[in-house]
Amino acid sequence: MPIKGIEKFSLLDYDDKISCVLFFSNCNMRCPFCHNAPLVLDPTFGEDLVYDDIYKYLEKRKGLVDAVVITGGEPTLTPNIIDIIRDVKGLGYLVKLDTNGTNPQVINALLEEGLLDYIAMDIKNSYDKYMVTAGVNVNLDHIKESISIIMNSGIDYEFRTTIINEYHTLHDIEKIGDMIKGAKKVRLQKFIDRGSCIKGGLHEVNEKMAKEMVDELKKYVENAELRGY
Repeated sequence: MPIKGIEKFSLLDYDDKISCVLFFSNCNMRCPFCHNAPLVLDPTFGEDLVYDDIYKYLEKRKGLVDAVVITGGEPTLTPNIIDIIRDVKGLGYLVKLDTNGTNPQVINALLEEGLLDYIAMDIKNSYDKYMVTAGVNVNLDHIKESISIIMNSGIDYEFRTTIINEYHTLHDIEKIGDMIKGAKKVRLQKFIDRGSCIKGGLHEVNEKMAKEMVDELKKYVENAELRGY
């Protein structure tokens, strides 16, 4: 059971909800700016949490916590992720999934069973710069499929892009807007170098440019905003 961490109380990870966040190891991307490098680069890093203990904790917190956020790494790589989310949903919690969108089959399966209430999908960059930003080869058809599935899911969702001075230009943001035209919500996130990134020496986009970027996005997605600025 590759659950490597738990944040028992969060007001930031699910809009307007008190949430508990579960961190899963493994990821099929190597984004240079990823601040969860230990989880991504070494799935054996740290001890796995005992699932029964987590389940019992969630049982006790019913009525005090609104939602459980499933994040990573990339949680859709976990073989029994559907069973885990089914358990959580069975306790009566709202469930949010954080995903990079590379596994549309799992996203669709979770939606078809009614196991998700919110999805946050990372959009790494424009399609022509996706692979350099993700640090690996990416099946762009899977990314496009996940975008379509999420936008037609009927549940709450957001797309989000962490903007990096070395990887994102205003033109890239324009292309991202076109990729998700008509979406419910998109957020541009400020990059913060916490010293645990896969690649060092990267820099945030300055606030002036970030505001220009979000204004560009608003041409495609009405609800576009900055996060962290």
